[in-house]
Amino acid sequence: MDKTLTNKERSIIFWASFLALMAAGVGFGIRVMSIGIWEKEFNISGAEAGGLFGQSLWPIAVGMILFSLIVDKIGYKISMMISAACFIASCIWTIFTRDFASAKYSFLLFGFAHGIVEAVINPLCATMYKTQKSKMLNILHASWPAGVALGAMIFILLGTGDSPSLAWREMFWFVLTPVLAFGVMFLMCHNYPEDERVEANVPYTDMLREFGGLGIFLAVTFLFYEFATQAGALSDGYDRIITSLAVGSLAGLISGFALKSAGKVLFFILCLTMIPLATAELATDAWIKKLMEPVLSTEYNLNSGWAIVFSSLIMMVLRFFAGVPLKYMSPPILLVVSAIFSTVGLFVLSGATGVTIFIAFILYGVGQTFYWPTILGFTAEQFPKGGAMTLNTVSAMGLLTLGIFGVPFLGATSDNFNANLVKETAPKVYEVRKEDQNFFGWKYEKVDMAAVKEDMKFPETEAEQTPEQKQFVVDLDNNQRKVLKVAAFFPAILGVCYLIIALFYKSRGGYKPVVLESSWE
Repeated sequence: MDKTLTNKERSIIFWASFLALMAAGVGFGIRVMSIGIWEKEFNISGAEAGGLFGQSLWPIAVGMILFSLIVDKIGYKISMMISAACFIASCIWTIFTRDFASAKYSFLLFGFAHGIVEAVINPLCATMYKTQKSKMLNILHASWPAGVALGAMIFILLGTGDSPSLAWREMFWFVLTPVLAFGVMFLMCHNYPEDERVEANVPYTDMLREFGGLGIFLAVTFLFYEFATQAGALSDGYDRIITSLAVGSLAGLISGFALKSAGKVLFFILCLTMIPLATAELATDAWIKKLMEPVLSTEYNLNSGWAIVFSSLIMMVLRFFAGVPLKYMSPPILLVVSAIFSTVGLFVLSGATGVTIFIAFILYGVGQTFYWPTILGFTAEQFPKGGAMTLNTVSAMGLLTLGIFGVPFLGATSDNFNANLVKETAPKVYEVRKEDQNFFGWKYEKVDMAAVKEDMKFPETEAEQTPEQKQFVVDLDNNQRKVLKVAAFFPAILGVCYLIIALFYKSRGGYKPVVLESSWE
């Protein structure tokens, strides 16, 4: 335990951090459930609704990176007060918003508040529990699925049916409860530990050297791409990524020479693995409600939102017991095991029926459980000199690439499957309705399914549909689940990467955390 904190102070800080991340999770759960409503309410397309959802994601990375640079200067308490104020302002703004533009900016502010929370609580937890970083970060991050499950349940119980009790925006009143609670708890605390890096007298420049030119290359590349997207600059995605890579390379070279450090290669690799990890976890979560709707609603008459609740509750419970597997295996091996579970779970889920659906969901939930917090623990244990910067940037890379690659890729995959189905079923309609698309060099076709059904003369009620039209609907539903089979390749890639890392440590005598000189047992 930390010498500067009493058990009571440490407990208050930890559970305040838990509530802060939980508040972010509740907001995420409500937004995931609300995507379909936005299309009708704001008269926008599905892609625009997905973009609105993404407005709360990329600012998380901005908040994390920005506050990682200054949190040691301004302190944990002031940072969390800023976060609480942003959360409160965002929730009230969202509750009273009535148009697309207003919702967009309120979500942006919510994401920024979430980013500050991550920038503070991750290094704070790693500092308070120096000898139990992976275990305690897993327990801390049990708050995220707890919040997501709570947000989804609030929506299902109060926002569905013929006469919903609350509109989606009014549900953000519930987010204010954990926000006010963590704000008061952080305000009550007057004693905070110094970051492990600061305590060990590691200079600020050495922290940046740990990050190095390679880390700055990635951060600048993805941040530039996101800002260019938000500004509407370089409208072609391919041109945007090429320009972003050029800007990132220049920034990496200049900073690498200035710092006289390329950075840690393993840290760079971990950041790259966050691309498939974020796709396998959060991008799939963003799609799971829509993808599983045909099965759960048809076979079990259940709201598909229960899929999110079910998988989130599995994650929450298992993260509380992360210390058990970590007694018997290192973080890299735990990540390999997670990759195996999520690969099998997603693959089986793509074609499961009956009770097998729930077995597959358990596998999927177990696979997701340890990914993110174990990566954070791994980073904290191997790169303590990097302080908040390395710890939060590895997470920020996943969140940035989620909006750039993860969610859009799964959406493009779904569009491609649907276009191929229309091509096989109604080739004349396909020729009229197809639209050429390009996703980072992958050329595919997209069709407007509403227009296709109109051209195929679909009746207003299901009972009036012809056998061919009913089969088309079934095939369309099956297409959605095929996306899960594609998503299964991402954890498979992760499994190979983490296995190589585990073998690397084995070749060096086994996995051992890096301990700074002033650390204690």
